[in-house]
Amino acid sequence: MNLKERIRTVPDFPKKGIMFRDITPLLSDAAAFRYVIQQFLGHYKGKGINVVASAESRGFIFGSVLAYELGVAFVPLRKPGKLPYKKIRQEFQTEYSTDAFEIHEDAVKPGDNVLIVDDLIATGGTCKAAAGLVEKLGGKVAGFAFLIELSFLNGRKLLKGYDVFSLVDYDSE
Repeated sequence: MNLKERIRTVPDFPKKGIMFRDITPLLSDAAAFRYVIQQFLGHYKGKGINVVASAESRGFIFGSVLAYELGVAFVPLRKPGKLPYKKIRQEFQTEYSTDAFEIHEDAVKPGDNVLIVDDLIATGGTCKAAAGLVEKLGGKVAGFAFLIELSFLNGRKLLKGYDVFSLVDYDSE
């Protein structure tokens, strides 16, 4: 299945110079959405994963379904101020802003084998922050799963040593 045909490119969003990869056409195509989940399952099933963590907000779409299909826990990584219980925080740089994630301090247990899922990897800052949160809580990052990789931004460099799996590559803007 050609997933790129189901991803819309929107120029100058959220700011000038950014080519935004809009996944909503893919999500509205049931067969394409199912295909994405099946590809992730094929790569990660049987690898001892017991937690899926996903970045707010588009990561939740894939991560929660994947956690359900794997029969494991789901942990949301939220923007500041969204979690009600005791939490830890990790700041990061994206290709166009500074932001942070928070996670409940009891969301990941020492020794948990955690798969981190997001819709897209660009510079890798978001992903590195997610890994930092998991590891601060004693979890092991089993890998990263992405629908889209913007390989021209070299995000994999920041994730050296981790298993990184993506389905669609954009090697230029």
